[in-house]
Amino acid sequence: MTETAALPGFAGRTYLFQVDNGAAFRNAYSADGRRLRWEGLGESAGQWEDVALHVALVAPDVYFVSWTEQSGITVSHVMDLGRLTVRAFWTYEGEGGRVGELHTGTLEPVA
Repeated sequence: MTETAALPGFAGRTYLFQVDNGAAFRNAYSADGRRLRWEGLGESAGQWEDVALHVALVAPDVYFVSWTEQSGITVSHVMDLGRLTVRAFWTYEGEGGRVGELHTGTLEPVA
């Protein structure tokens, strides 16, 4: 469900997302900005999912984007398309309960 009136700036675009922990993903956004197909690269190669997005415009070229994966992992990004940076927060079920991780990353447009 997209909560922005106009198409988000990332709609129809693909980015290489490099995370501060060494993870890397190829994120391809649908033409209407309502879906994301992420594909793991490097150690995560072969993993992928197509997810529905929740999107809100925070400031010009800055978007809050979130989704829930089939595994139960929740992911939230603040994407700054002007600076090509991301603040990411994801949660998953760990041995002692729910675990949250805060990360930073960069975006590189590839399409």
